[in-house]
Amino acid sequence: MPAEQSVAAIISTSVSDDQGQSLETFKAKLRDSGLYQPASHDTTASHDDITLMRFLRARRCDVEKAQKQFSDTEAWRKQHNVDELFRTFDTDEMESAKRFYPRWTGRRDKSGLPVYVYRLNSLDAPLRKELESVPSERRYQRIVALYEAMTRFVLPLCSHLAAPTPVSSVITIIDLEQVSLSAMWSLRSHLQVASTMATANYPETLSTIAIVNSPSFFPTIWNWIKTWFDEGTRNKIHILGKDPGPTLRSLIDEKDIPQSYGGQLPWKFEDDPDLDDAIKNVISEMPRGPVLFVDGSTVKLLD
Repeated sequence: MPAEQSVAAIISTSVSDDQGQSLETFKAKLRDSGLYQPASHDTTASHDDITLMRFLRARRCDVEKAQKQFSDTEAWRKQHNVDELFRTFDTDEMESAKRFYPRWTGRRDKSGLPVYVYRLNSLDAPLRKELESVPSERRYQRIVALYEAMTRFVLPLCSHLAAPTPVSSVITIIDLEQVSLSAMWSLRSHLQVASTMATANYPETLSTIAIVNSPSFFPTIWNWIKTWFDEGTRNKIHILGKDPGPTLRSLIDEKDIPQSYGGQLPWKFEDDPDLDDAIKNVISEMPRGPVLFVDGSTVKLLD
């Protein structure tokens, strides 16, 4: 069976009839515009249905608007040579770059979505100085590489485990404990670049953002942070305060919530992913560097 048909069968279990019709219309318009190549007897489709549905959902199934965003993203990918950037990204640099961005815990929520954590206080003054020492273009490329790793390895892996339900987004816990206003201010442009890039080119990859341990000045910074996101993303942001445990436990099993947030998992932001048993049965350990997850297996892009 062609890959396109098998993915479409999976997609049909999680979208309405109207969304399914919109998907077919979207694919036809992209094909006619030279932006999409359907599967054939010996090749897979140029883009899987899960990716295409993300663009449709981001534009509330308005096919014309989804096509515009998809076209802009394809142009952006060519401009930044994203596929080659990811394929050749240095393994050590990629692993080091994870210290500055949301990190996967190696666990999933009750719906099978990967759970990420971003603890801003871990970006102390020396780390912020190190970050600022990296040329802005290379910082941007690091963000792109890590988003590629999420969409091309972590999400396909979690989809494989959650089959037949596709997994196309993550839940992220943002921890603001002991973060100073000056630290937030110094990181503002960096965080804005990452947020704007993701909203434009990796739509609908955020399911829920849970902000915990928010400081007293949070309402002040929220006024400028919220402008980085579109309305759909803003509606996914929930401020849980100092005791996030009860709310998080409604979304994530207690054993998969880090202890710092009311769970049982002995995981800290500085740690590598602590893979759950089901994931270990598939990949045994978290691979380093640029990798894909394809047809149930890890594919390394660098030797």
